[in-house]
Amino acid sequence: MKITRDQIKLMQLQSQGLLSHLSKPAQKDDVITTIRKIELLQIDTIHVVARSPYFVLWSRLGNYSPIWLEEFHTEGLLFEYWAHAACFIPIEQFPLFRSKMTSALAGWRNSEIWRDNNKDIIEFVLARIKEKGPTRSADFEGKGSKKNGWWDWKEEKIALEFLWTHGELMIAYRDKFQRYYDLPERVYPGYNQTMIPHDEAIKEQVERTIRVLGASRLNWISDYYRLSKVETLRIIKELIREQKVMTINSKEWNEDILVHHSHAELLDNALSNRLKPKLTTLLSPFDPLIWDRKRSLDLFEFDYSIECYLPANKRKFGYFCLPILFNGNLVGRVDAKANRQKKTFEIKSIHFEKDFVVNSQFKNDFCKMLLSCANWHQTPIVVLSENIPMTIKEALEPLLN
Repeated sequence: MKITRDQIKLMQLQSQGLLSHLSKPAQKDDVITTIRKIELLQIDTIHVVARSPYFVLWSRLGNYSPIWLEEFHTEGLLFEYWAHAACFIPIEQFPLFRSKMTSALAGWRNSEIWRDNNKDIIEFVLARIKEKGPTRSADFEGKGSKKNGWWDWKEEKIALEFLWTHGELMIAYRDKFQRYYDLPERVYPGYNQTMIPHDEAIKEQVERTIRVLGASRLNWISDYYRLSKVETLRIIKELIREQKVMTINSKEWNEDILVHHSHAELLDNALSNRLKPKLTTLLSPFDPLIWDRKRSLDLFEFDYSIECYLPANKRKFGYFCLPILFNGNLVGRVDAKANRQKKTFEIKSIHFEKDFVVNSQFKNDFCKMLLSCANWHQTPIVVLSENIPMTIKEALEPLLN
């Protein structure tokens, strides 16, 4: 028996919490359950719509309270560190990252040279936090020069980043999305007792990735935690020998597809065509379903890139386009902006994939989802821009009023 691309797709959607709606309104515990399900929640500061970590959760939970994420962070169930990128990570994964924090793998190139040349700044920052408790970068006056090539960061900000990356500080919480740094033993009392050796930590991260992807090609795995491809391949062979990972022939690709042993029932449901996609939603550009653009292209045949870093005249789809998930496929993208003062949720552009047909089911589900998203942003009026083709506006506007 061979597994098809569509069956792999549905297994991944189920594993990522994107196959169907919650059966009841989201509760606070659903936030931490969802983060544990996807393993990593990438952090990004762009907020033309809700910042990415909040939006990724909305895509799965619907209209939940964003403060729940902040509360779990403050309560110590989440920590921040570099994984796929800067991420919120469930605290039980902390031992997997300790060996990295204390190794040469942590920090930027020549960071130890920077430490040697800036011991006074580091000592000053640590003493200040030890005395004052949780502290923002903004709480430092800027004793050093900003002429350092670090986006003109003051020296204290660089010291904070250095100490955090090397595990000598942790981020205790955020307030208005500003980081508050504190000593690790005050943030996480078990800090000094928790370290898994590097090889074991990487092996567990590879296994977690195979589980979170549901079903995976080999070349999709290393990106999730940004691991070495060579090391990842070696570990996958070990996991197969240990029967923690099984393989199944692929219909579309001349290779075996990897499935974690805990997904035996999910695999059976996929092969028996019992997985039915029911969720219509928008995705953050930093959603783990699509943050590996090569995987998105392989699996969904969806060629996606974020354009906010391009000059306006070079953008094809818009500043911050959100992919549209419908019936288990990525069918288009929406460039949206939450105008919080005006209380409007502006749809600046909509682009559909060339083979996608807008039918009545899509129109109803899409507009219902847009209204829900707008209400969650507290911008309840959905406005379609003049740039949207008239045929699309005429089809959608009656359902948005």
